[in-house]
Amino acid sequence: QVQLVESGGGLVQPGGSLRLSCVVSGSIFSRSTMAWYRQAPGKQRDLVARITRTGSTDYTESVKGRFTISRDNAKNTVYLQMNNLKPEDTAVYYCNLQLGLTSLWGQGTQVTVSS
Repeated sequence: QVQLVESGGGLVQPGGSLRLSCVVSGSIFSRSTMAWYRQAPGKQRDLVARITRTGSTDYTESVKGRFTISRDNAKNTVYLQMNNLKPEDTAVYYCNLQLGLTSLWGQGTQVTVSS
């Protein structure tokens, strides 16, 4: 059974950085599109960044130039490097795997940006 386990969240001051990691068990990682979503209290879950199996990336406008998504197929891991964090980045961040009709989620990791 494929599982996604996120880590790396926490409390950081505005302007700070965090790196989120998502480790995927099983053998489908390298064939999958991976993404990070986030959900703030009372809001819907929104796409933050996505990376295809070939390494193509796209980002939501509000994080362009600040966040970088990357993957290491040898480690079955996708990363989200977040720099220059802002209070509006505060949310639970979820890792998502997409392969065909299969869509799997991690349990989420809290990111809080506050002074």
